[in-house]
Amino acid sequence: MSIAERTRREAELARAREIVARCRKCAIGATRRNAVYGEGDPCAALMVVGEGPGETEDQLGRPFVGRAGELLEKMLLAIDLPREDVFICNTVKCRPTLDTGARLANRAPTPDEMRNCRPYLDEQIALIRPAVILALGAPAAKSFMGERFSITKQRGQWFEGPLGTPVIATFHPAYILRQTGGAMTEVKRLVWNDLKQVRDRLNAPPPASPPPAQHTLFD
Repeated sequence: MSIAERTRREAELARAREIVARCRKCAIGATRRNAVYGEGDPCAALMVVGEGPGETEDQLGRPFVGRAGELLEKMLLAIDLPREDVFICNTVKCRPTLDTGARLANRAPTPDEMRNCRPYLDEQIALIRPAVILALGAPAAKSFMGERFSITKQRGQWFEGPLGTPVIATFHPAYILRQTGGAMTEVKRLVWNDLKQVRDRLNAPPPASPPPAQHTLFD
């Protein structure tokens, strides 16, 4: 990737980040502390897409910075990808919350919230043009594969995403952290299998170009 192209992408992402920071399409735009646009390499081969920001992410304005973020970094390093070489974002850029009376709790984004935020995610994909998208958790996976997608039955399978980008889903790091004992061991095994698929797809040689057409004097 040329320096000029990298610079262009960085400028376009910075412009888009400012637009997201001003967005108030949803009620959660008024309750958030910070919009969490995403971060990472603008020329990344892998884009990681999560569900939405949590409390820590909302405070800092960065994706995956709590315990789930620490686990995600370990997951990426297991396939030889430092965090800074990946682009990480979420399906929604503001923290979806539920007022319990005592505090604001995290919740899954609603279909309307995901729909309102989708143009921002599509723009990120169009600017970065990743070779692979890794969706973390059911909400992120369903945003690409549709509402009938089952994370327990269809994780680890390849689907065609925006702009023809290969998409694969696995369990969210926060879900892994909630498991204990044998359940955690099994979930980690499944996630590792999924990550190996990502690694293999990224390391696969590009498809060979078709041979040039042969012409004769009679064409």
